[in-house]
Amino acid sequence: MATHALFPTLVYRAPLASAPTQRFDQDLADECQALAASDAAGRRWSAKHYLGGYTSYGSLDRLHLISPLFARLQRQIDRHVARFARLLHYDLSGRRIAMTDCWLNVMPARVAHSLHLHPASFLSGTYYVAVPKGAGAIKFEDPRLSRLMAAPPRRPDAPRSVGPFVSIAARSGDLVLFESWLRHEVPPARYAGERVSISFNYACMATPAKARANKR
Repeated sequence: MATHALFPTLVYRAPLASAPTQRFDQDLADECQALAASDAAGRRWSAKHYLGGYTSYGSLDRLHLISPLFARLQRQIDRHVARFARLLHYDLSGRRIAMTDCWLNVMPARVAHSLHLHPASFLSGTYYVAVPKGAGAIKFEDPRLSRLMAAPPRRPDAPRSVGPFVSIAARSGDLVLFESWLRHEVPPARYAGERVSISFNYACMATPAKARANKR
């Protein structure tokens, strides 16, 4: 008899760099707070769509193109994204992966980010800049959940790999990557301070040579 684990859902987690990132993270946190304070359009958008917190998603969503510090972060993330794409065994010949969107999030205690996915993207992720003790984890939903029909609940001792939801604790200096179709959320939590993170999307695009070949 054999039991096969088919169609796995991979989530990648790693420290951004092998060396300590405290100084870099502090610089990022300072820039994030300055952006949040000066972004009136973003605060208005957040008041409607990100209750109690702040996100630049609706106002400044390409920070890697306007900030040298965020561009530096992008270069470090690029290496991890390339590694994750290899682990997913995608054929990237004649294609390149590029960051398309990058925005910041500031979440005080009890603020939630409801269940969502990232349409029109290939890979997505979050870099955790500042995470107070007890701050909210990122919670992933089993993509098969809506198709389980009459299935009974899992036993309490079931491994997390077969659970309907899996949470990964946020930790300063860590990077989490996932395929953009995977639904996720950040439930509310009690903690002191603010949870600061930077989220982003990557697209997979044909190289110029591949694009020209496709037109022939």
